[in-house]
Amino acid sequence: MSDDPSNEPDIILDPSVSEALNPQPPAAAPAPSPGREKSSIEKLYEAITREVAKVYVGQEELVLSTLVALFSGGHVLIESVPGLGKTLFVRTLGKVLGCDFGRIQFTADLMPSDVTGAPIFNMKTQEFDFRPGPVFTQLLLADEINRSPAKTHAALLEIMQERRVTVENTTHKLPPPFLVMATQNPVESEGTYNLPEAQLDRFMFKVMVDYPTVDEEARVLREHSQQIEIDKRLEEEVRTITSPDQLVKATRLCGQVRVEEKLINYINQIVRQTREWPTIHLGASPRAGIALVQGARTLAAFSGRDYAIPDDVQEIVLPALRHRVFLTAEAEVEGREVDQVLSELIRTVEVPRM
Repeated sequence: MSDDPSNEPDIILDPSVSEALNPQPPAAAPAPSPGREKSSIEKLYEAITREVAKVYVGQEELVLSTLVALFSGGHVLIESVPGLGKTLFVRTLGKVLGCDFGRIQFTADLMPSDVTGAPIFNMKTQEFDFRPGPVFTQLLLADEINRSPAKTHAALLEIMQERRVTVENTTHKLPPPFLVMATQNPVESEGTYNLPEAQLDRFMFKVMVDYPTVDEEARVLREHSQQIEIDKRLEEEVRTITSPDQLVKATRLCGQVRVEEKLINYINQIVRQTREWPTIHLGASPRAGIALVQGARTLAAFSGRDYAIPDDVQEIVLPALRHRVFLTAEAEVEGREVDQVLSELIRTVEVPRM
């Protein structure tokens, strides 16, 4: 990736998108330096966020974390109460990106074959044909994932890590890109199953989504109370600005962002410190460090830089670690929160000068 736009492939397919770009970037992305030409990834990021904002109101942290995970090849676990528009967000993002999207409502009686698909006997050919399940999509919303038993959770393990499904000794690959957005309700605990550590570690980020602000909620009431079908709004108001193939190219560009050795050591110290911190019972795995490196690269690309800085790491360190560490029983009795403990830990690690 380079600041010279002539060295980058054209990521945005729709030429009219450049006209729609506001001179000011989204709140989550820092303003470009005066006189600097925006990179293709930066333009793409701004275009996506603006198209999504036409229908989906607020929740900038969710939008940013999801896009970082998408362009880093990761997945997102969302903890929020119902009714905050997660399904609308996935549908809108699918329309903007030109990707297929799907939704699975996890319940106590959901079977693994309901997720992956299963062989169906074909009366004409007298053979079993594989019928793909709802997981064969590109943007998947796994709603209330913790309401299903462990055997159904396990069906997602191979899919999330390997991007493939194995049924009857036959492997079926999923088309790239592939992003899982799983949700769990923090309020209701009856009839739920805790996700195992192996499942949690498959998620790049865990995002805590709260209620919208006063102004955002007022805008939701104005825009979504007119009894207009959402399909019609998505068709008329939201444009498709890219494609799955272009997203794969953009992901490769994000992977070319430079990460200095000092920053690698900084990330390594943070992750290793979680295994020695007195109030943490189980620390983060090496996969947490990989997530931080990949996420920092993508954030730098969104900001138009071809190098990552400590600020990129600090912006995503809580979403990347909060579901990978477990507090001691004493810390839980004292009412300590994971984010609070991690924030204290991070402050003890010296920030490198780049």
